[in-house]
Amino acid sequence: MKTAMIASLAGLALAGSASASFVSMQVVKTTVGVAGGQTASGLPTTVDVYTLYARFDGATDTVLNAYNLAYIGASNAADAYGQFYHSDTASYNSNLLSKSYGTWSAAATGAVANRAKDSYLCIGGLPTGTNSTSADPSWNSGGSGAHAGNGNGWSRADLVNNGVIGWFNGSPPNNQGRVGLAGNTATDVRLGQFVIDAGTIGGNWGITFAYNNGVAGSAVQFVNSSFGLGSAVPAPGALALLGLAGFAGRRRR
Repeated sequence: MKTAMIASLAGLALAGSASASFVSMQVVKTTVGVAGGQTASGLPTTVDVYTLYARFDGATDTVLNAYNLAYIGASNAADAYGQFYHSDTASYNSNLLSKSYGTWSAAATGAVANRAKDSYLCIGGLPTGTNSTSADPSWNSGGSGAHAGNGNGWSRADLVNNGVIGWFNGSPPNNQGRVGLAGNTATDVRLGQFVIDAGTIGGNWGITFAYNNGVAGSAVQFVNSSFGLGSAVPAPGALALLGLAGFAGRRRR
């Protein structure tokens, strides 16, 4: 297992504030084998799986929603928005590995064997049927060509290339997006999983998310950051520039 730490200047600046404690984005990579019965002829027998986390230094920090997911960097992938594999319970997918069919819902990953190689998005929690993450309306419009919004929400295998797609915890009282709870770690909140062809570069991606300290009525913090899938993770000298751009562009939704 390999962990790539992407520390943006936005995170460093926020961590210096008494009321803010975002530290960095974390990407954990694994290479997973695909069983013969779960792949069609011509599809790979292994895939690279990247699990995305936001790291905090507070004991009760809680992510509320994420948005503005957009491709921002170089990639070897022929189609950055359509490069992702799914293996879920969508009626038109049936747990087969596919770039054509699937859903980004973390509640539809199905059997344990499928979760390890299914692309999904979440606000914390485990990728099981009880995950309360929902897609926001941004999936239904904008973009162009094959990756435009189509009215089906996130019930699709690709990502909408409108630069604003987002997701949120549909049941905030369950604190699913809090550090230390199931599906997260003591410091990290799970935000999604991305499955691509083994050995390829998935490129750099921008993301914005909102969080608070887990206390009802506390101030909400907004962070712009970025993460990489594969060796396209920016070099240390470029991280400050990416972070500065993200911090300067921080906005309230």
